Amino acid sequence: MSDNKSKYEMTIDLNVLNHLGINLYSNIPSVISEVVANAWDADAEEVNIHIDVEKDEIVITDDGHGMSLSDINDKYLTVGYRKRENNEIITPKHKRSVMGRKGIGKLSLFSIADKISVFSATKKGDRNGLLLDSNEIKEQISTKSKNPYLPQDLSCEDFHLKKGTKIVLNELKKNIGQTSRHLKKRLARRFSIMGSKNSFLVKIDGSEIKVEDRDYFHKIQYLWYYGEESKEYLTLAKNAEQIEKRENVINSESKITGWIGLVKESNQLQDEYDNLNKIPILIRGKVSQENILEEYREGSLYIKYIFGEIRADFLDDDDLPDIATSSRQGVIEHDKRYSNLKKFINDELKHIQKKRIKFKGKEAEKEALKNVDIEIWYKKLGKDSKKKAKALFAKINQITVDDNNRNTLFSHAVIAFESLRYKDALDALENVSVENIGEFVSVFKNFDDIEASLYYQITKQRIEVLEKFQVHVHDDNALEKILQEFLFNHLWLLDPSWDRATEHPYMEKQISSEFEKIDAGLTEEEAKGRVDIKYKKASGKHIIIELKRASVVTNVYALQEQVDKYKSGLRKLLEEKNENNPVIECVCIVGKPLKGWSDSRTKESDIQMMATKNTRLVTYQELIKDSYNQYEEYMSSNTNESDTLELIKKLSEDE
Repeated sequence: MSDNKSKYEMTIDLNVLNHLGINLYSNIPSVISEVVANAWDADAEEVNIHIDVEKDEIVITDDGHGMSLSDINDKYLTVGYRKRENNEIITPKHKRSVMGRKGIGKLSLFSIADKISVFSATKKGDRNGLLLDSNEIKEQISTKSKNPYLPQDLSCEDFHLKKGTKIVLNELKKNIGQTSRHLKKRLARRFSIMGSKNSFLVKIDGSEIKVEDRDYFHKIQYLWYYGEESKEYLTLAKNAEQIEKRENVINSESKITGWIGLVKESNQLQDEYDNLNKIPILIRGKVSQENILEEYREGSLYIKYIFGEIRADFLDDDDLPDIATSSRQGVIEHDKRYSNLKKFINDELKHIQKKRIKFKGKEAEKEALKNVDIEIWYKKLGKDSKKKAKALFAKINQITVDDNNRNTLFSHAVIAFESLRYKDALDALENVSVENIGEFVSVFKNFDDIEASLYYQITKQRIEVLEKFQVHVHDDNALEKILQEFLFNHLWLLDPSWDRATEHPYMEKQISSEFEKIDAGLTEEEAKGRVDIKYKKASGKHIIIELKRASVVTNVYALQEQVDKYKSGLRKLLEEKNENNPVIECVCIVGKPLKGWSDSRTKESDIQMMATKNTRLVTYQELIKDSYNQYEEYMSSNTNESDTLELIKKLSEDE
């Protein structure tokens, strides 16, 4: 505990200190930034940060003007000391605009350390050392003491700086094992005044922090920079494909500098320690507002590709009220200066959105036409159609997919594009007369091309599904589960002509109820032997599909007897609906061959017998194999290719 003999005294209500200081920040880079800012205000030319993992200690040393005893008590330990109100606006040596204003930044050190040792020396020979202990402060707070906090006096025997300040952080609250590795990058991103240009070098363990350490300029694809002062960023954004200089004057009293960039892929903004999808606002060379992008309720896709940094010193005018919040991590949003900045950036974001569409269109056209087959198709288009195709390419190019999936998108896009052209042609048929009757032939030829292309795509995708099924063809239990999930909603497995089920939901419900009545009369063995039975309607046929369990072995007579019951129930309902002589087809899918099928003649006889009653009998394996062969046969025999179909096939081959 501190005693009354200390020559240091902290001037602040301890409860305010507990609120503002001990929990001011949550991360090490933000806290270290406050110390660096103080060094800037002290006219320091070099700041050295040392991370000692073994000692669990952080040491920050600067060569600024240092502090006398009165400076420490009247300024440093006087929380809320406003240097600008005391005419400390410009530093004496380097004529810097000071960053500090509220006098509470130093309290942030308590956020990451319980013990803070401060040593300082001036060129006049003043040498002082003190210890700030958060545990002692908390103890005084808990006892509701009205006495001021008196920091402990420390010896300066091991402090050898002729002038400057050294701050040692001990009993750290944060793990610093990885701090040295990422702190350089994080500090580089929080300041724009580091470097020899401003006579302000900041080093971590002897290595200087440079603007290049921000490690994101190489990600910029499109760059907008503000004012001639921001031209330096052009040399950093070496990979930028498009660059535009923008006006940086908001009004007669306000102007900005900085840049806004777009990346090619949104995942480039996911940094190891940071999310770069933001635009921080820097004031006097230091981050003051972490991300102004959060101010815009913008759901457009392009926002996910944006990052940047804007310096707006007009937000901190010495003659106007302080715009920073008490937490020092944001600004007062209703301030007119900030409102003007928000409107300016909002207008810039709209401009960037339009430009991105234009740039992406050009880029997409270039990328798409790298594919020789698409280039051939594109060259055959008319002027207006090419313009529409470019817009389509741009949309595809904005979707983050690999090359194979991009070709799939191009395939669908070409078919959709040709379909729209066909619709336009149909509209034009209203003007067809006897003199130009040949237009009819042209339109319907295009329709045939589109239809063939669409069916090719459908067939190809169905074959891919069947190929996946074939992986499980020797595992009946796996196939049973797959078929149960897939079969009833994808009737093309049973017959390519059964593309879509067309049963009315009310009718399906009635038939299901009728089937349940029949189910109630089944024996326990019969009920256990079935996975499911469903009614569907497709291509004008009424279809009953029964899926038997993979493990069940039955005989043709038992199977037909069950099927006949469901046929009778269905026929009764249909006749009640005045549908006489309905066509009812049954499909029985079994996991195991029927009894007696070891003899091929018996199998053939059973299949023929059931066929006479319009019932098809097939095993799991035969269903997959037969379906696959039918679609493969179509693919092989389809030699009448149009230009569109030929393009679709070539794109598919590249996938």
